[in-house]
Amino acid sequence: MTANIRRASREDAAAIARVQVASWRSTYAGLVPDSYLAAMDAEELARMWDLLIEAGKDFFHVAEDETGVFGFISGGPIREPIDGYDAELHTIYLLSDRQRNGTGRLLVETLVRDLRTARFRSMVVWVLAQNPAVRFYQRLGANEVSRRTVEIGGVSLDDRVLGWPDLGLCF
Repeated sequence: MTANIRRASREDAAAIARVQVASWRSTYAGLVPDSYLAAMDAEELARMWDLLIEAGKDFFHVAEDETGVFGFISGGPIREPIDGYDAELHTIYLLSDRQRNGTGRLLVETLVRDLRTARFRSMVVWVLAQNPAVRFYQRLGANEVSRRTVEIGGVSLDDRVLGWPDLGLCF
């Protein structure tokens, strides 16, 4: 199955939310409390994604095939200032059975092109230290920039910021 990467529209909000919930439940099982994962509400998240896409401040793309949307990415201006960085990969999620086939890389490459066109020079991503995606970002050339502790569902977790200091050198 070949993935088609395209700009997301408001009509994709429900599918994006469905992918986010499924991805969280598969990736963070055993790390984030089960009660938190069970309480994730795809309808509520769909409303949030609809508003964010409508606002048009960030870049949103989906990965789809003949079965529908199975992944997405969003990014734009950095949300928390970090010296030397001006953009951020805000979210990237793929259904677990669609990971490790190159689609994640295609989504990141698409976001980087958008950011470069918009004159951003560098990018960061926040990722839980125990998330297997840390290695994915490192394979794409990101290096650790900082750390912090975040609370999710009443549990404190190590969060890392990984960065690409020069988007012109990516890929």
